[in-house]
Amino acid sequence: MTVYDVARQLPAIAELRNLCRSLAMLDAILSPDWESRYYSFNAGWAAGEEMASMRNGSGDEYSIVFSAAGGYVRGFSHESAMSPYGNDGEPWPGVIDEVPEAFRPFVEEPAFTDEDGVPVVTACLWRSETDAQWRHGTIDFPEGRADPDGTTGLFQLLVARSPEAFQRFAEDYYEVNVDLEAVSHVYALRPLDQELVSSLNAEVALADLAQDISEIGYPHPDPQSI
Repeated sequence: MTVYDVARQLPAIAELRNLCRSLAMLDAILSPDWESRYYSFNAGWAAGEEMASMRNGSGDEYSIVFSAAGGYVRGFSHESAMSPYGNDGEPWPGVIDEVPEAFRPFVEEPAFTDEDGVPVVTACLWRSETDAQWRHGTIDFPEGRADPDGTTGLFQLLVARSPEAFQRFAEDYYEVNVDLEAVSHVYALRPLDQELVSSLNAEVALADLAQDISEIGYPHPDPQSI
């Protein structure tokens, strides 16, 4: 898979935003320690901007900025042949060259660049509010690579968007049984209650999630359920 395939399979901006909030809420329940989480979402990342993020703890990551301009996706696979660090410290040709002016500030965003100002990126997509699909640059991928830009691993749950896909991922990553009905509940963005939280992690109280719920922008629970 490459960014070309991801662009065809990613949902519209609003649906992607909802999915990212669900992933972040599930991880907040399964991993109370923020540093150990795989997926996060910050509804107040900057004025008028929200950011979804993934980091796998091994150097792979993505960031998705939702703004008035639309959606901007930056992915980085540290072992990719298209890493800037294997290309004389420059992003692979075509990856960010065609990013429209409306999204250029995110290309140069310090959170997405290294200490030398080099964009840390192997895959990039964008979609304006008026676009009918996700867009990407024109790229000559390295030959002989099944996953040249790392998108297969980076965006697996954004492409396979079922609760079952998250259940498989979480059971493998966290090495625990994960209740599919509870995952489906969160994928539907329904408010949490203690019973549901406990079905995912018996050691977490609903009240302990108040800050995460607010940061993620997840629907607030009924006060009587806390």
